[in-house]
Amino acid sequence: MTITTMQGASREALASAWANVERALTGAGSGAAHASSAEAARMSDELFAVVDVFDEQVALRRALSDPAIDADRKAGLIESVLAAHVGANTLAVMRDVVRSRWSRMRDLGDAVEQLAVLARLVAADRADQGDEIEDELFRLARIIENQGALREALGDANLPVANKADLVHALLDGKATDSTIALAVQLVRHPRGRKPEVSLAEYGDIAARRANRSVARVTTATLLSDEQRARLRTALATMYGRDVQLQIELDAHVVGGLVVQVGDEIIDGSIAGRLADARQRLK
Repeated sequence: MTITTMQGASREALASAWANVERALTGAGSGAAHASSAEAARMSDELFAVVDVFDEQVALRRALSDPAIDADRKAGLIESVLAAHVGANTLAVMRDVVRSRWSRMRDLGDAVEQLAVLARLVAADRADQGDEIEDELFRLARIIENQGALREALGDANLPVANKADLVHALLDGKATDSTIALAVQLVRHPRGRKPEVSLAEYGDIAARRANRSVARVTTATLLSDEQRARLRTALATMYGRDVQLQIELDAHVVGGLVVQVGDEIIDGSIAGRLADARQRLK
């Protein structure tokens, strides 16, 4: 299950909500003052709490995403549910969210989760930690993916969520930004049916999208030199028409060359990949 790809009406609704959160927290285009790191983090926590409510109360989510129900009625409903529990900025964002048209009921909760991540990214910027968070999310995803015992513990439905949160803190405290730790704790507390490493990668994609760049996950058997990295970034930026952030992972199974993944597209330039393709063609 992915949260980062939406189609049709949901894509347009998410783009509008994204702009609303940016305006609320950065003052962009509104003349309002910038929110502090603490204020942005508070909105993130409140939006994540809304996601939890939506996941637990399917009837509420169904009503709020039903195109047959008048937009003003839906705005009134969400206000009655949230007004006593969230701040004015979060409430204003959510009123606009439920007024929008969503292609699927599931998209409503997924969109609010993305907005919660966005608010946390703004909090990181305010704390001068914005440059680190994308790389930290990627590295943490790779650590979890490559350490079976850790992956099983964080994904174990029978392990108390407090224990999982303690495990994240033991792993990251003093080694990662506050925002990365907060996002990691959130996703192990409420995985929403996803593996932790998958959620972390998706959150990293949201960070890349906010920075207006693509993420290229590069798998290679050997370290790349600075010159090789620069050439690869230039080639990929030309191919995709935007800046590309490289995330390098070493894998001895890649025999020469590189395997590059950008979104759902895989460019396999490894010898192993070419041999596999040749074998497939011979069948």
